[in-house]
Amino acid sequence: MVMDASPLQDLAAVPPDFDLESRATADDHQALRLWLRLLACTTRVEGVIRNRLRQDFATTLPRFDLLAQLERNPDGLPMRELSKRLMVTGGNITGITDQLESEGLVVREAHASDRRSFTVKLTPLGKRQFKRMAATHEQWVVELLAGWSVEEKSQVYGLLAGLKSHLTDLGAADAATANKGKKK
Repeated sequence: MVMDASPLQDLAAVPPDFDLESRATADDHQALRLWLRLLACTTRVEGVIRNRLRQDFATTLPRFDLLAQLERNPDGLPMRELSKRLMVTGGNITGITDQLESEGLVVREAHASDRRSFTVKLTPLGKRQFKRMAATHEQWVVELLAGWSVEEKSQVYGLLAGLKSHLTDLGAADAATANKGKKK
């Protein structure tokens, strides 16, 4: 495994058109500019993570995410649940699972109560491989967010918690309104 000396090399590899913030102007609403800045930062961090996963582990972010879900659920997860959690189609989950199974990282088992369904679990090799990837992934994230002090990270974390709560409340209100319209 080769660790890059600096995330700047990876950031230079992210095409400039990925920076959606550059589309905003001073005339745009502050909320829109903030949203685009959040997207630009997320895209840049994700681009570095994707590049490093490919370079250091010959894997992809979707494969890493699937392994992470299984690591958090030692009894395994049905493929349908993986699809829901990763917000991708069942076909995508099947393809990724096929690859990981051929590499000996996961195993499919018949679902206990539904013969048409399979539960996917990490193998011992998959657990060891994911543990190595997850530790390195965490180092990368720490490195990428090192531009903020501990206090700044805490402040941003708190501010985003407030935004997340607000968005959850809006989603609940929207769902209630949608359900109200269906009852008529």
